[in-house]
This record gives sequence, C-alpha cells and structure tokens, in this order.
Amino acid sequence: MTRVAAVDCGTNSIRLLVADCDPATGELVELDRRMTIVRLGQGVDRTGRLAPEALERTFAACREYAEVIKELGAERVRFVATSASRDAENREDFVRGVVGILGVEPEVISGDQEAEFSFTGATRELTGRPELRRPFLVVDIGGGSTEFVVGDDHVRAARSVDIGCVRMTERHLVRDGVVSDPPTEEQVAAVRADIEAALDLAERTVPLREAHTLVGLAGSVTTVSAIAQELPEYDSAAIHHSRVSHDRVREITEWLLRSTHAERAAVPSMHPGRVDVIASGALVLLAIMERIGAEEVVVSEHDILDGIAWSVA
Repeated sequence: MTRVAAVDCGTNSIRLLVADCDPATGELVELDRRMTIVRLGQGVDRTGRLAPEALERTFAACREYAEVIKELGAERVRFVATSASRDAENREDFVRGVVGILGVEPEVISGDQEAEFSFTGATRELTGRPELRRPFLVVDIGGGSTEFVVGDDHVRAARSVDIGCVRMTERHLVRDGVVSDPPTEEQVAAVRADIEAALDLAERTVPLREAHTLVGLAGSVTTVSAIAQELPEYDSAAIHHSRVSHDRVREITEWLLRSTHAERAAVPSMHPGRVDVIASGALVLLAIMERIGAEEVVVSEHDILDGIAWSVA
C-alpha cells in the first residue's frame, strides 16, 4: 500500500482525498475525503481573473488540508487544478499561494487529462458489474466545464466543454449582481441553448450516443440523487452507485428552475454553496440524458479525485 493525497481544485469546490492504494490489487482504502466550497471561479468568465477573495477562500482550505495530509502521513501529494485556473490571467498568484502552503505545485491540467482521471476514478469499480453494459459514458459536471468520456476498460474519446454549473449561472441567470429567484423563461432558454451548442461540440469528437451506461459525477449529479431519494441529510453511501431515472431528473430539474433560493436552501441534503448553481447543473444533466436517450444515470461519488490518487500510486 502507498499512502497518497490527492487534491482537486475546481471552479466551485476544492476537495481532498487521502487514501492507501495498492495498484497491484486495485484496492483503494479511503482515510479522509472532504470538500470545501470556495467558488474559485467567481467572476472568471466575466473578468478573466481570479478574484482576491476567491483566492483567499481557496488558500484557507489549502491550509486546512495541509494539516490533514501531515497528520495522516501521506507519502506523495498531487494537486490538480481545473477550469477556473486554466482560464485566469493571474493564475501565477494561485500557483505561488498553493506552493507556499502545501509545498507542491498545482498542475493546471487540460480538459482531456481531466476527463481521463474522471473516467478512471468512476469506472475502476464498475467493470465487474455485468448488469452495467459497456461502453460507459462518464459525465463530470463541474463548476466551469463538463467532461465527456466514452470508454470500456480504457478511454476511447474525451472532450471538455465550457458548460459548468457556475459558468452557466453567472453567464445567464444573474441580473444586477444577483441570481434570479427564480429565473425567467428567457434566462432558462439561454442556458439551454448554450448547453445544446456545447453538446453539439462534444459530439464532434465523442460518440455520446454509442454509450450503454451513463455515469454521472460531481456535486450537481450527487445532489440530484440526494433530492431524488429525499435523504434527510447528505449521505455519500446512499448516493454512491444510486440510479436516478430520466423522469425523476426532469421532475427535479423543473422544480429547481421554478423554486426560490429559500426553497432550495431548505432541502436538507443541499450544500449551502450549491443553492444558487444547482438548477444550472441539473439542467446540464437533463439535457445530456435527453440527447443520448438515457433512461437513467448511475451516480458515482468516485471521480477525478480517485483518478488522481491512482495516478500518484
């Protein structure tokens, strides 16, 4: 076993996994897994820069994670940064801050690399499930981008497109600095049009409709599953490998789009940092299911973070 630490810093959240990995047997023993909403991508789509307050929130989370990594004695650490830090003009400020706190340089990976890690993390434990037909389509709906990966044991094709839940919300659902509560029909139509255009783009290189099993990753998908199950609180064990039908995803998405901030915040399984962006994320999931004719989505709590951990081991 090799004890490793993986950090995934995305547009909306930063996450840590410390685990013991055995590449020979494929066993991964989780020691600590945590997530902090830092909204690193705040305003990046509009300004092209990482906001000072967003950087400070991210660095505060890094300081907390550094303590955990030290306490658990991880031998190797890998820090991967995704969409927001790829796009920002001042990403060197971000890099310097992370190196100063964790002692490792964040790797600003490409969308294709991001997709590869997501696929490995999500499917490594599904390959022995005969009821889940291959190929898999793994969809990772992040804050700034969504990754599409089709593959069997290995990736066949991958594409990253800019339709994350934060990006769609900031681009279309904000008026005068405030998220519409609820959004207008015109705003929802604008989000939908952006998503459909991005799906057209993804289909140029990824055969989305050839997949037999849709696997959904990240907070938007796991939150939809928690709502579908009417969980009294967020429960990773109940969410992991749950299945949500297309009809249920549509019902939940329609409710999220007509609900108020207070109504969404009252959902017991809803993370406070997702209240304003969950409707856009659910709409991305629904559009994907409609595009490929998926009857259900298999929800995975194992994703890019697990893929990063395996790459270190």
